[in-house]
Amino acid sequence: MSSPGGASNFPEDFLWGAATAAYQVEGAAGEDGRGPSIWDTFSHTPGMVFHGDTGDVACDQYHRLDEDLDLMAGLGLKAYRFSVAWPRIQPGGSGPANPKGLDFYKRLVAGLRERSIEPVLTLYHWDLPQALEDKGGWTSRETSSRFAEYAGIVNDALSEDVRFWITLNEPWVSAWLGYGAGVHAPGYADPAKALAATHHLLLGHGLAVERMRVGDNRIGITLNLSPVRPAKEERPADVDAAQRVDGQANRLYLDPLFRGSYPEDILEHYRPDTDLSFIRDGDLETVSAPLDFLGVNYYMRHTVREAERPRAGSLLFPGIRARSVTPHGAETTAMGWPIEPDGLTEILVRLKDEYTNLPIYVTESGAAFHDYADPEGAVEDEERVSYLDAHFRAARAAIGEGVDLKGYFVWSLLDNFEWAEGYSKRFGLVRVDYATQRRTPKSSARWYAGVIGRNGLEG
Repeated sequence: MSSPGGASNFPEDFLWGAATAAYQVEGAAGEDGRGPSIWDTFSHTPGMVFHGDTGDVACDQYHRLDEDLDLMAGLGLKAYRFSVAWPRIQPGGSGPANPKGLDFYKRLVAGLRERSIEPVLTLYHWDLPQALEDKGGWTSRETSSRFAEYAGIVNDALSEDVRFWITLNEPWVSAWLGYGAGVHAPGYADPAKALAATHHLLLGHGLAVERMRVGDNRIGITLNLSPVRPAKEERPADVDAAQRVDGQANRLYLDPLFRGSYPEDILEHYRPDTDLSFIRDGDLETVSAPLDFLGVNYYMRHTVREAERPRAGSLLFPGIRARSVTPHGAETTAMGWPIEPDGLTEILVRLKDEYTNLPIYVTESGAAFHDYADPEGAVEDEERVSYLDAHFRAARAAIGEGVDLKGYFVWSLLDNFEWAEGYSKRFGLVRVDYATQRRTPKSSARWYAGVIGRNGLEG
């Protein structure tokens, strides 16, 4: 639908937001009782993160919370998606809550409410307490139970003021990049470990949903999903590779959540590596507990070809005999990711047609570019404006095809610690000068404020 002024409008209650994650922005890694996480350990291990960068200070949001809250209000954000650092709440991964850790998130939520910004809370964005990793991490069933305990602690403390709860962020990344490819914490390269981690992450999600089912709060999970296509349709090996990648990246999570079963072709593919004994009777019933919404993180479509091992710069699909390629003529981001906004429409429509009629939120979408800051720190990031404009239009097209899309969260509010890329990649609407911690809204931030204000796009 279009307004008389020519803006492409979104539904009246559409939730425009921005997102961050605790380890990427908070800093204060050793303060107020916070324990070490797997990312503290990983980033302090030589050679694991670009330039030896760590999240020790990051954007120092722990000490600059009011400034960042005012930034959000200045952009007109309707919602802010953030994650809770598990090691702040349970420094050793179990036991009673650390009061100072809970107090920080109480202040954050109260500050959002005072500014009429909806808090959207993610319980797990990759920062597993190191004490739990020392006992097997997500390869251990015990971690699933510990996660449910932690979820209950946070829910009990904040449920009166937080309506939207996301259990896990991108369990594929946690499992396959952390345990299968070794490029994220904790740094293992073992597909059998990754498959066990997948199951225990999903089991932890289901147990947490059971624990948090009180009141009328809305509970969901965030998956990073991508359409997958073969590099050459006429090449059977590429078609088979695309099917395997879709199985590992998409169906391995969607099927248990919405159908109560794992895709048999993927289980069969990995049976030589594992006996699957970690899957017990009743687990999939727990995993497929009803949800209130689904979060989707979209960054790219996967175009893949059959290959025994990935090349430098290509995406890693551990143990799947496939690698990503960039489509001919496609523009790319600073991460080397192809820019294909129509892939967002495609994956959202597929979800509606094949899996669920639940409300959907795009809980992350954004891009890193080689931002140039002038001597005053200003950034005219027209590439990011173009990227967001195209992806918002793709989201609007999905709504036009019947997808119940309720909101869109830009990644990210701030330039931040970009995991294994350290501080070398900038995704933010707001530039952060890491030496001074000065925040400067980029031109994309001003543009986005306009989108939010009119609830739509011009033209």
